Amino acid sequence: MGFRGADALDGEAIAARLRADPTSLSRPAARSVGATLLADGAFSEPYCEWMPLWYELALLAPVRYGEWRLRRVARTVAGAAGVTVSAPRFSRPRDVVVDGRPALERLSGFVDRFLAAAALLHLEWFVHAAVADGIEVPSALVDRTRRESLAYYAGDADRLSPTVARFQRLLFADDAWARDVDEAYGLDSRLFGLWERLLRDERRRLEGL
Repeated sequence: MGFRGADALDGEAIAARLRADPTSLSRPAARSVGATLLADGAFSEPYCEWMPLWYELALLAPVRYGEWRLRRVARTVAGAAGVTVSAPRFSRPRDVVVDGRPALERLSGFVDRFLAAAALLHLEWFVHAAVADGIEVPSALVDRTRRESLAYYAGDADRLSPTVARFQRLLFADDAWARDVDEAYGLDSRLFGLWERLLRDERRRLEGL
């Protein structure tokens, strides 16, 4: 998207140093890693609230444990570098109204809920991480993407503008994350496989808009 500051940090170098010694990061790197870990930890529980109740209840315990672990690592990384990091507040269904109605009233199936939550919460995750990384994301673009995405995924809009479609296509690239985590930990998880497929299919569909 050509955001200013996107190349300020070397992600591969930070990842290598993080693996070698999480307490040896520079202040900018520690701020980036800590904020990202906190965002990752805070992401899943609000996401689950967008999903059917059986899905939310099944994942609630592991999600909360995962957040606790990520918070511990984030505190270690940030504390060693002497930086302060915070977790974002992600939108929950009760917070979101589309065309004057609660967002969930417009979402009938599992896939509809999954995609609407992904479109909104991935945007919020990215904005939080970008601030920590020193990346300048225009607020007008964020507001427009949120508005159009909610209207498209949970409302009556039948299209996204080209700019928002491109932005969402990049945000839906998390299919690579789902695949990499599944492979790295040898999970062979049907759930991770489902996430990867839904994200990949939507990303590819957006490429055609």
